[in-house]
Amino acid sequence: MNSPAPEGIRLNKFLASAGVGSRRGCDKLVFDGEVIVNGEVCLNPGYRVQPGDFIKASGRRIEPLETQSIVMHKPAGLVCTRHDENNRATIYELLPPRLHHLAHVGRLDLESEGLLILSNDGELSQALTHPSHSIKKIYQVTTENAFENSILSQLEKGVFTEVGKARAVSVKRLSSRRMEMVLNTGLKRQIRYMIQAVGHRVKRLVRVRIGELTLDNLKPGKFRFLDQSERDALMALSEKKSPRKR
Repeated sequence: MNSPAPEGIRLNKFLASAGVGSRRGCDKLVFDGEVIVNGEVCLNPGYRVQPGDFIKASGRRIEPLETQSIVMHKPAGLVCTRHDENNRATIYELLPPRLHHLAHVGRLDLESEGLLILSNDGELSQALTHPSHSIKKIYQVTTENAFENSILSQLEKGVFTEVGKARAVSVKRLSSRRMEMVLNTGLKRQIRYMIQAVGHRVKRLVRVRIGELTLDNLKPGKFRFLDQSERDALMALSEKKSPRKR
């Protein structure tokens, strides 16, 4: 039997959620001896922060930020990172500086559009990204050319791609060049590779739903705060156990 996990969150995660820097940057601060916990240097980024701990980083006291989550309608042409090594525009250019501490939960590639959640809520982020939770995500896909109905069943059965075998939960034709695809996995560029595997290319890719959360009337480039009822609904979905395979 596994022993209970320690209470509190990891030090590097605490620092990142407080806006100190990226998780990797916070690791470096810890290893460089720049982080003090209760008066002593802490070199362990996995230390579990407890209520009442007094934490300083680079001489500054660090306190947890308010838990926040936002829903963004990501437009094409932006990458999901704070700082891009190729100097491409990022999603953080759409946000005021006070929200730059929020981390994107999952990602959409450069040319993909649609629903994106950013949050410093570790519990929610885990619920949305852990493979065991299998929260469905719905995408509308436009191909460069018209496709036959036969590819829909191929995509549901599974195809071999550059990132391994991938399959859709379901696929529905919307028009001669458009389909709606439901996934519960998130391999890198999964849909683009799947469409390529059946002999087509993606012209436009829009994520329109995560669980029961939709874009609604949110315009491209805009964001809004996730409300408590929406968070609760996402968490409830993550808590549903998938049937065990026999």
